[in-house]
Amino acid sequence: MLKEVRVSGLSIDPITHTPIVLLKDKESHEVIPIWIGLLEASSIATQLEDIKLARPMTHDLMKNILDQLDVVVERVEVNDLRNNTFYAIIHLNWNGVDLTMDARPSDAIAIALRTKSPIFVHQQVIEKSRKIDLAKREEGEGVSDEKLEDILKDLSPEDFGKYKM
Repeated sequence: MLKEVRVSGLSIDPITHTPIVLLKDKESHEVIPIWIGLLEASSIATQLEDIKLARPMTHDLMKNILDQLDVVVERVEVNDLRNNTFYAIIHLNWNGVDLTMDARPSDAIAIALRTKSPIFVHQQVIEKSRKIDLAKREEGEGVSDEKLEDILKDLSPEDFGKYKM
């Protein structure tokens, strides 16, 4: 089953100092955190803040190419989570032909925001995301599930402020 989500913000992991994009389920308001790269976080933040740059960045360029070729981004799906790595698919339509592209969730989300396309997460990914083992994410960091749960439980909405560029 697919759950429609929206980007509710960006944050920084207090342990690994890695950017996190926060996806909020539109129905249950459950938050799914996805750890992403700094450049992708910057691209997402630029779009969320509606900042216009003098020259197109990579995701802006991709949107411009899609527009010029009359390719419509139908939706983005975060469809898997394996070994603490999220996977996504971009669903495209070109002249009536449905296409899918494998993508990193951060890139797919950046493109979805630019094309105003819906973002979905598979229910199985939501369930698996509750069990992310940060000890495997950062060699030597050794963060237990309980520690991560305590950190996330103690965060307030203010902790998920705007990502500073």
